[in-house]
Amino acid sequence: MAGRLQDRVAFVTGAGSVGPGWGNGRAICVRFAEEGAKIFALDRNLEATAETVERVKAASGEIETMQGDVTDSASVKAAVDACAARFGRIDILINNVGGSAAGGPVEMSEDVWDAQVDFNLKSVFLTLKHVLPVMQAQQKGAVVNLASTSGLRYTGAAQVAYAATKAGIIQMSRVVAVQYAKKGIRVNTVVPGQLHTPMVEGRLAKQRAGGDVEALLKQRLARIPIGFMGDGRDTANAALYLASDEARFVTGTEIVVDGGMTVRCD
Repeated sequence: MAGRLQDRVAFVTGAGSVGPGWGNGRAICVRFAEEGAKIFALDRNLEATAETVERVKAASGEIETMQGDVTDSASVKAAVDACAARFGRIDILINNVGGSAAGGPVEMSEDVWDAQVDFNLKSVFLTLKHVLPVMQAQQKGAVVNLASTSGLRYTGAAQVAYAATKAGIIQMSRVVAVQYAKKGIRVNTVVPGQLHTPMVEGRLAKQRAGGDVEALLKQRLARIPIGFMGDGRDTANAALYLASDEARFVTGTEIVVDGGMTVRCD
């Protein structure tokens, strides 16, 4: 089954990572390149894409990087135009940008709420706005949006904006999937759970465990019935299926990648 994405162009947002290892965006770029895709990697911090580029090239893949802000329409359009100019088309869109902020409605400031909505949800809206016309002209395309199990259930921390925006991604994907189904475009969502990605050491441990990475990992692992934490490669494999022709009859749905966490009853 090698070459499942041969010669297809994948536009990946959040293609870097906050540290070394398998973040979702990096893993998706590498996994897709292994299957023959050409990668257009977008990130607000180009330095964060250095390891992504290195790993893609080690897999004999082709990758183009660009700095961009997915909360700004002009920036997104410029990136989409650059990808189309470089590769001639966009076959796959991966929306991977996102991040959480602590707090419920009382504790969270309005500014933080607005920033979370822009970063997690408006970013998906804007990439769809500018990529869907390209796919429609081709009469074919596959969109994979990344949400979170926080958009399905309470996962142990009060982060109301993150939960609301990730739930919003799931429903937006369903609506757009129906709207564009007859135009040859499939839209699905990968819903990762509590993975061990560079984000744990880079940000989450400082936010939630006073910098104690091991304590945070122990807390997260306790919620996972399968007994270990996945990483970005598990997200990438789910995204690969949804982006490939194997999922030709799959649209408007979700794959949950969480080791069984969301189906626990305790």
